[in-house]
Amino acid sequence: MRIGTRGSRLALAQTALVMDALGKKAPGVAFEVVRIKTTGDILSDRPLDVIGGKGVFVKDIERALLDGSIDIAVHSLKDMQAHLPDGLVIGAYLEREDPRDMVFSSSGLGLEELPEGSKVGTSSLRRKCQIRNARPDLQVVDIRGNVQTRLNRLGRTVDAVVLAAAGVARLGLRPGVALDPGVMVPSPGQGVIAVECRVGDDETMGLLSSIDHAQTRTCALAERAFLAELGQDCRLPAGALARLEGGSIAMVGMLGSADCRFCTRREMEGDGPRVGAELARALLVDVKRRGSMDA
Repeated sequence: MRIGTRGSRLALAQTALVMDALGKKAPGVAFEVVRIKTTGDILSDRPLDVIGGKGVFVKDIERALLDGSIDIAVHSLKDMQAHLPDGLVIGAYLEREDPRDMVFSSSGLGLEELPEGSKVGTSSLRRKCQIRNARPDLQVVDIRGNVQTRLNRLGRTVDAVVLAAAGVARLGLRPGVALDPGVMVPSPGQGVIAVECRVGDDETMGLLSSIDHAQTRTCALAERAFLAELGQDCRLPAGALARLEGGSIAMVGMLGSADCRFCTRREMEGDGPRVGAELARALLVDVKRRGSMDA
Protein backbone atom coordinates (compact mmCIF):
# COMPACT_ATOMS: atom_id res chain seq x y z
CA MET A 1 0.00 0.00 0.00
CA ARG A 2 1.51 3.28 -1.16
CA ILE A 3 0.86 6.11 1.30
CA GLY A 4 1.20 9.69 0.12
CA THR A 5 2.28 12.36 2.59
CA ARG A 6 4.25 15.55 2.94
CA GLY A 7 7.88 15.08 3.90
CA SER A 8 7.99 17.10 7.13
CA ARG A 9 8.83 15.42 10.44
CA LEU A 10 5.28 15.96 11.64
CA ALA A 11 3.70 14.58 8.46
CA LEU A 12 5.90 11.50 8.65
CA ALA A 13 5.08 11.03 12.34
CA GLN A 14 1.38 11.16 11.49
CA THR A 15 1.89 8.68 8.66
CA ALA A 16 3.65 6.34 11.08
CA LEU A 17 0.57 6.47 13.33
CA VAL A 18 -1.63 5.48 10.38
CA MET A 19 0.69 2.63 9.39
CA ASP A 20 0.77 1.38 12.96
CA ALA A 21 -3.04 1.39 13.17
CA LEU A 22 -3.44 -0.32 9.80
CA GLY A 23 -0.70 -2.84 10.57
CA LYS A 24 -2.59 -4.03 13.65
CA LYS A 25 -5.72 -4.64 11.57
CA ALA A 26 -3.96 -6.11 8.52
CA PRO A 27 -0.55 -7.46 9.58
CA GLY A 28 0.12 -8.91 6.12
CA VAL A 29 0.02 -5.55 4.34
CA ALA A 30 3.32 -3.93 3.38
CA PHE A 31 3.59 -0.13 3.20
CA GLU A 32 5.58 2.26 1.03
CA VAL A 33 5.73 5.93 2.07
CA VAL A 34 5.69 8.32 -0.90
CA ARG A 35 6.84 11.82 0.06
CA ILE A 36 5.23 14.58 -1.98
CA LYS A 37 6.38 18.21 -1.96
CA THR A 38 3.31 20.45 -1.95
CA THR A 39 2.80 24.04 -3.07
CA GLY A 40 2.72 25.06 0.59
CA ASP A 41 6.13 23.47 1.14
CA ILE A 42 7.68 25.01 -2.00
CA LEU A 43 6.40 28.55 -1.27
CA SER A 44 7.31 28.37 2.40
CA ASP A 45 8.35 32.03 2.60
CA ARG A 46 4.98 33.47 1.56
CA PRO A 47 1.81 33.97 3.67
CA LEU A 48 -0.74 31.18 3.31
CA ASP A 49 -3.60 33.54 2.45
CA VAL A 50 -1.53 34.88 -0.48
CA ILE A 51 -0.67 31.50 -2.03
CA GLY A 52 -4.11 29.96 -1.77
CA GLY A 53 -4.95 29.39 1.89
CA LYS A 54 -6.51 26.10 2.90
CA GLY A 55 -5.56 23.32 0.49
CA VAL A 56 -1.99 24.32 -0.41
CA PHE A 57 -0.64 21.39 1.64
CA VAL A 58 -3.14 18.92 0.21
CA LYS A 59 -3.92 19.44 -3.49
CA ASP A 60 -0.67 17.99 -4.88
CA ILE A 61 -1.13 14.84 -2.77
CA GLU A 62 -4.75 14.55 -3.91
CA ARG A 63 -3.63 14.74 -7.56
CA ALA A 64 -1.28 11.80 -6.94
CA LEU A 65 -4.17 9.89 -5.37
CA LEU A 66 -6.45 10.59 -8.32
CA ASP A 67 -3.87 9.52 -10.92
CA GLY A 68 -3.11 6.28 -9.07
CA SER A 69 0.44 7.12 -8.00
CA ILE A 70 -0.55 6.41 -4.38
CA ASP A 71 -3.29 4.32 -2.75
CA ILE A 72 -4.12 6.48 0.28
CA ALA A 73 -3.17 9.95 1.51
CA VAL A 74 -2.50 11.10 5.05
CA HIS A 75 -3.42 14.68 5.96
CA SER A 76 -3.87 16.95 8.92
CA LEU A 77 -7.63 17.45 8.64
CA LYS A 78 -7.29 21.19 9.34
CA ASP A 79 -5.35 21.54 6.04
CA MET A 80 -8.17 20.03 3.97
CA GLN A 81 -10.82 22.01 2.12
CA ALA A 82 -14.47 21.49 3.01
CA HIS A 83 -15.26 19.96 -0.38
CA LEU A 84 -13.08 17.13 -1.68
CA PRO A 85 -12.26 16.66 -5.39
CA ASP A 86 -14.66 14.37 -7.25
CA GLY A 87 -13.59 10.77 -6.83
CA LEU A 88 -12.03 11.13 -3.37
CA VAL A 89 -13.39 10.41 0.10
CA ILE A 90 -12.09 10.45 3.68
CA GLY A 91 -12.02 6.78 4.64
CA ALA A 92 -10.85 7.19 8.23
CA TYR A 93 -10.52 9.76 10.97
CA LEU A 94 -8.01 8.71 13.64
CA GLU A 95 -8.84 9.46 17.25
CA ARG A 96 -8.34 13.13 17.92
CA GLU A 97 -5.27 14.42 19.73
CA ASP A 98 -5.47 17.59 21.88
CA PRO A 99 -7.21 20.16 19.61
CA ARG A 100 -5.99 23.26 21.47
CA ASP A 101 -3.38 25.83 20.48
CA MET A 102 -0.29 26.38 22.64
CA VAL A 103 1.90 29.39 23.30
CA PHE A 104 5.65 28.88 23.40
CA SER A 105 7.65 31.84 24.66
CA SER A 106 11.31 32.43 25.40
CA SER A 107 10.24 33.43 28.92
CA GLY A 108 7.89 30.48 29.45
CA LEU A 109 4.90 32.81 29.84
CA GLY A 110 1.43 32.28 28.41
CA LEU A 111 -0.47 34.68 26.17
CA GLU A 112 -2.03 36.63 29.04
CA GLU A 113 1.30 37.13 30.84
CA LEU A 114 3.45 38.27 27.91
CA PRO A 115 4.88 41.77 28.42
CA GLU A 116 3.32 44.61 26.45
CA GLY A 117 4.81 44.95 22.97
CA SER A 118 5.98 41.31 22.78
CA LYS A 119 6.26 39.89 19.27
CA VAL A 120 4.10 36.79 18.68
CA GLY A 121 4.76 34.75 15.55
CA THR A 122 2.02 33.04 13.52
CA SER A 123 0.96 32.79 9.87
CA SER A 124 -2.65 31.93 10.73
CA LEU A 125 -5.31 34.62 10.20
CA ARG A 126 -7.47 32.84 12.77
CA ARG A 127 -4.75 33.10 15.42
CA LYS A 128 -3.82 36.68 14.44
CA CYS A 129 -7.39 37.84 14.78
CA GLN A 130 -7.94 36.26 18.19
CA ILE A 131 -4.55 37.41 19.55
CA ARG A 132 -5.15 40.98 18.43
CA ASN A 133 -8.57 41.04 20.04
CA ALA A 134 -7.39 39.42 23.29
CA ARG A 135 -4.11 41.38 23.53
CA PRO A 136 -4.14 44.43 21.22
CA ASP A 137 -0.89 45.56 22.85
CA LEU A 138 1.07 42.66 21.33
CA GLN A 139 2.80 42.68 17.94
CA VAL A 140 1.74 39.81 15.65
CA VAL A 141 4.51 38.80 13.24
CA ASP A 142 4.16 36.56 10.16
CA ILE A 143 6.27 33.41 10.39
CA ARG A 144 6.01 30.14 8.49
CA GLY A 145 7.87 26.85 8.43
CA ASN A 146 7.68 23.52 10.22
CA VAL A 147 7.29 23.25 13.98
CA GLN A 148 11.00 23.20 14.80
CA THR A 149 11.75 26.08 12.41
CA ARG A 150 9.19 28.27 14.18
CA LEU A 151 10.43 27.25 17.63
CA ASN A 152 13.96 28.17 16.56
CA ARG A 153 12.79 31.77 16.02
CA LEU A 154 12.11 32.18 19.76
CA GLY A 155 14.37 34.77 21.35
CA ARG A 156 15.72 35.77 17.94
CA THR A 157 12.98 37.38 15.86
CA VAL A 158 9.93 36.73 18.07
CA ASP A 159 9.18 36.45 21.78
CA ALA A 160 6.52 33.78 21.38
CA VAL A 161 4.94 31.48 18.78
CA VAL A 162 1.56 29.77 18.70
CA LEU A 163 1.42 26.14 17.60
CA ALA A 164 -1.12 23.32 17.55
CA ALA A 165 -0.81 21.15 20.64
CA ALA A 166 -1.38 18.00 18.58
CA GLY A 167 1.69 18.53 16.42
CA VAL A 168 3.84 19.21 19.47
CA ALA A 169 2.64 16.00 21.13
CA ARG A 170 3.17 13.87 18.01
CA LEU A 171 6.74 15.13 17.72
CA GLY A 172 7.41 14.33 21.38
CA LEU A 173 8.29 17.93 22.24
CA ARG A 174 7.85 19.60 25.60
CA PRO A 175 4.42 21.28 25.71
CA GLY A 176 3.87 24.99 25.97
CA VAL A 177 1.05 26.89 27.69
CA ALA A 178 -2.28 25.60 26.38
CA LEU A 179 -4.93 28.12 25.36
CA ASP A 180 -8.54 27.60 26.39
CA PRO A 181 -10.69 26.95 23.27
CA GLY A 182 -13.06 29.64 24.53
CA VAL A 183 -10.23 32.18 24.20
CA MET A 184 -8.46 30.74 21.15
CA VAL A 185 -10.96 28.72 19.10
CA PRO A 186 -8.99 26.08 17.15
CA SER A 187 -9.03 25.55 13.41
CA PRO A 188 -11.79 23.17 12.24
CA GLY A 189 -10.30 19.67 12.23
CA GLN A 190 -7.31 20.58 14.39
CA GLY A 191 -5.79 17.54 16.09
CA VAL A 192 -7.36 15.06 13.64
CA ILE A 193 -5.48 12.87 11.15
CA ALA A 194 -7.57 12.12 8.05
CA VAL A 195 -6.87 9.27 5.63
CA GLU A 196 -8.14 9.87 2.10
CA CYS A 197 -8.72 7.29 -0.63
CA ARG A 198 -10.46 6.88 -3.99
CA VAL A 199 -14.21 6.40 -4.26
CA GLY A 200 -14.95 2.86 -5.41
CA ASP A 201 -11.82 1.32 -3.92
CA ASP A 202 -13.88 -0.97 -1.70
CA GLU A 203 -10.94 -3.03 -0.43
CA THR A 204 -9.08 0.04 0.80
CA MET A 205 -12.28 1.57 2.18
CA GLY A 206 -12.94 -1.61 4.14
CA LEU A 207 -9.48 -1.53 5.65
CA LEU A 208 -9.68 2.17 6.51
CA SER A 209 -13.07 1.73 8.16
CA SER A 210 -11.41 -0.61 10.66
CA ILE A 211 -9.29 2.28 12.04
CA ASP A 212 -12.00 4.96 11.86
CA HIS A 213 -12.83 6.56 15.22
CA ALA A 214 -16.61 7.12 15.31
CA GLN A 215 -16.69 9.93 17.88
CA THR A 216 -13.93 11.84 16.09
CA ARG A 217 -15.73 11.39 12.76
CA THR A 218 -18.94 12.85 14.21
CA CYS A 219 -17.19 15.96 15.52
CA ALA A 220 -15.09 16.31 12.35
CA LEU A 221 -18.19 16.21 10.14
CA ALA A 222 -19.77 19.01 12.19
CA GLU A 223 -16.63 21.13 11.85
CA ARG A 224 -16.44 20.43 8.11
CA ALA A 225 -20.10 21.41 7.77
CA PHE A 226 -19.10 24.70 9.42
CA LEU A 227 -16.39 25.21 6.80
CA ALA A 228 -18.67 24.24 3.92
CA GLU A 229 -21.31 26.75 5.01
CA LEU A 230 -18.74 29.55 5.07
CA GLY A 231 -17.98 28.76 1.44
CA GLN A 232 -14.90 27.78 -0.52
CA ASP A 233 -13.98 31.41 -1.23
CA CYS A 234 -14.33 32.62 2.36
CA ARG A 235 -11.14 34.36 3.44
CA LEU A 236 -12.34 35.38 6.90
CA PRO A 237 -10.50 34.18 10.04
CA ALA A 238 -12.55 31.20 11.28
CA GLY A 239 -12.37 28.56 14.00
CA ALA A 240 -14.65 25.81 15.26
CA LEU A 241 -14.48 22.97 17.75
CA ALA A 242 -17.12 20.31 18.32
CA ARG A 243 -17.42 17.92 21.24
CA LEU A 244 -19.91 15.23 22.16
CA GLU A 245 -22.12 15.83 25.17
CA GLY A 246 -24.43 12.90 25.74
CA GLY A 247 -26.34 12.46 22.50
CA SER A 248 -25.68 16.00 21.30
CA ILE A 249 -22.89 17.90 19.58
CA ALA A 250 -21.79 21.07 21.36
CA MET A 251 -19.78 23.54 19.30
CA VAL A 252 -17.92 26.77 19.81
CA GLY A 253 -17.12 28.87 16.76
CA MET A 254 -15.46 32.16 15.91
CA LEU A 255 -15.43 34.37 12.86
CA GLY A 256 -13.47 37.54 12.38
CA SER A 257 -13.30 40.44 10.00
CA ALA A 258 -10.97 40.21 7.00
CA ASP A 259 -8.71 42.89 8.50
CA CYS A 260 -8.70 41.12 11.92
CA ARG A 261 -10.07 44.26 13.63
CA PHE A 262 -12.71 42.23 15.44
CA CYS A 263 -13.95 38.69 15.96
CA THR A 264 -17.18 37.24 17.27
CA ARG A 265 -17.82 33.91 19.04
CA ARG A 266 -20.88 31.75 19.56
CA GLU A 267 -21.72 28.42 21.14
CA MET A 268 -24.41 26.13 19.79
CA GLU A 269 -25.73 22.62 20.42
CA GLY A 270 -27.48 20.21 18.06
CA ASP A 271 -28.17 16.56 17.41
CA GLY A 272 -26.15 16.12 14.20
CA PRO A 273 -23.34 17.55 12.06
CA ARG A 274 -25.73 20.17 10.61
CA VAL A 275 -25.19 22.17 13.81
CA GLY A 276 -21.88 23.22 12.24
CA ALA A 277 -23.68 24.84 9.30
CA GLU A 278 -26.16 26.55 11.64
CA LEU A 279 -23.30 27.94 13.72
CA ALA A 280 -21.54 29.29 10.63
CA ARG A 281 -24.70 31.03 9.42
CA ALA A 282 -25.21 32.69 12.80
CA LEU A 283 -21.61 33.92 12.89
CA LEU A 284 -21.81 35.31 9.35
CA VAL A 285 -24.82 37.37 10.44
CA ASP A 286 -22.91 38.56 13.52
CA VAL A 287 -19.89 39.64 11.47
CA LYS A 288 -22.05 41.43 8.89
CA ARG A 289 -23.94 43.26 11.63
CA ARG A 290 -20.75 44.22 13.47
CA GLY A 291 -19.16 45.42 10.23
CA SER A 292 -22.18 47.61 9.51
CA MET A 293 -22.06 49.10 12.99
CA ASP A 294 -18.34 49.93 12.66
CA ALA A 295 -18.67 51.40 9.14
